[in-house]
Amino acid sequence: MFDLRLFSIRESRHRIHNPLTERQLGDLGERLDLPAGARFLDLACGSGEMLSTWARDHGVTGVGVDLNPDFVAAARARADELGTSDAVRFVEADAAGYVADEAVDVAACVGATWIGDGVPGTLDLLSRSVRPGGMLLVGEPYWRTSPATPEALAACGVESADAYLPLPDLLASFGAQGYDVVEMVCATEESWDRYMAPQWLAMRRWADTHPGHELHDEVRRLLATEPQQYAAGARMHFGWGVFALIAR
Repeated sequence: MFDLRLFSIRESRHRIHNPLTERQLGDLGERLDLPAGARFLDLACGSGEMLSTWARDHGVTGVGVDLNPDFVAAARARADELGTSDAVRFVEADAAGYVADEAVDVAACVGATWIGDGVPGTLDLLSRSVRPGGMLLVGEPYWRTSPATPEALAACGVESADAYLPLPDLLASFGAQGYDVVEMVCATEESWDRYMAPQWLAMRRWADTHPGHELHDEVRRLLATEPQQYAAGARMHFGWGVFALIAR
């Protein structure tokens, strides 16, 4: 399993742990036309920015679940900062297999479909918490351009182009699983840059101040290799989107 401490180090400058900007995330919440008081479950919620800001801006209520204690602490602090701590709460727990005690209006997993061993399993997990007619939100990469060489595949961190689907095929797969796609927002190269590049400064600052830490050499390795790998891989080939789904 990926060391959670590395997530905490590299994404310490982030409130949104995926390649969407604050504006994109806010626009998505506006477009979904959520009723005030809508009940929400956010699995692998990270620092809780979606749940807390949507509670502030759209009156949703709900629960966020994440395994990373640093992210959960940041989520609780952010809810306090925004004055939404009475509407939302955050649970430090493994989101894999987590099902809400009561059916919710929206169940989300934005960028962590490994909790269900992929998109189909994650949709099945989310469906166990959502009310009939409710909405699922799932965030997932897709190929903008499929890598065609071993070097390009390695830069993308995959062994085969079968690891992801092109966007039309990903959307079709939702339909094949019995869902209508009712809204979506997709990352841009600029939003990818705003997600990835701040991680390098965060890692450099951390490495400078923790020379004897057991993770120091790994952080230095990432600093030395990741910018070039990102330019040759994710920035060139990956798309990423959040897709709103309602069961047919």
